Amino acid sequence: MTSTTDGLTTDTPGTPASPTSPTSPEGYGELRAQLATLATEAFRPELAEIDRLSTAEIARLMNGEDATVPAAVAERLPEIAAAIDAAAGRMARGGRLIYAGAGTAGRLGVLDASECPPTFNTDPSEVVGLIAGGPSAMVKAVEGAEDSKELAAADLDALKLTADDTVVGISASGRTPYAIGAVEHARAQGALTVGLSCNAGSALAAAAEHGLEIVTGPELLTGSTRLKAGTAQKLVLNMISTITMIRLGKTYGNLMVDVRASNEKLRARSRHIVSLATGASDAEIEAALAATDGEVKHAILVILGRVDAATAAERLAESDGHLRRALNAGPTTAT
Repeated sequence: MTSTTDGLTTDTPGTPASPTSPTSPEGYGELRAQLATLATEAFRPELAEIDRLSTAEIARLMNGEDATVPAAVAERLPEIAAAIDAAAGRMARGGRLIYAGAGTAGRLGVLDASECPPTFNTDPSEVVGLIAGGPSAMVKAVEGAEDSKELAAADLDALKLTADDTVVGISASGRTPYAIGAVEHARAQGALTVGLSCNAGSALAAAAEHGLEIVTGPELLTGSTRLKAGTAQKLVLNMISTITMIRLGKTYGNLMVDVRASNEKLRARSRHIVSLATGASDAEIEAALAATDGEVKHAILVILGRVDAATAAERLAESDGHLRRALNAGPTTAT
């Protein structure tokens, strides 16, 4: 389940290899032929002696490779935006955002999902990351897990998937069975599906309603898709979650007004956000946060809307959590 074998298929452990199975000589030949068609697996002869270069030279090479990734993402911005708008629409109806992937791709999905609760005050069940093999696969490969479409379907069934949910399959190769299986199963259930890969003409993109193919090309180390492909996936996942949350009213301008103040740094940030949004004095900010149990969005509405905490909560509920809408519902000093 590592990035260098993204999407490879093996026989069930303990069973003999059939003449044309992936673990037979013929099977390996078929797999090699498949991999030879993938840009992410291509060999770069000009880098064949990279190990003989100085550390500084290798670092420059890597930096130059990484600099090409944003351009690859930029080529697919219209498709990315369309997928985000569709996902935001589902989430506005109470749906969830679910990432599904194996190896590096799965870990990136889990990472993005895990950062949504502290950043946007979402419930952990609203943005979910599934990785083939379960939580232990975050730190240790679970052999064969990425090769099972059935495992992906079972993982989604355990979440009680609904038609309001969005499932994002993630795979650098675009052929990983777990990611494809997740998208296929989700689409059959009526959920919105997105397929994020780093090869053109991928099976994953074809299986999804929204295919996002960020073609990053051959890696510095042949087949190590935790490099450019991983960077591209991280950039796109950042866009999907962040812009979806903006569309859902989780921000006010570029301020994280739904931030969950779970530690001293975030408590200080909360006060800074209220200050930036309102220009209020420290005393006013402390009073508003105390009255609203530390809820940043509510505190801003108390100050700018000149209302009490109960009224602020009521207006935010009526506006589905959108602070700008709530501010337009009554007196405000906002400009």
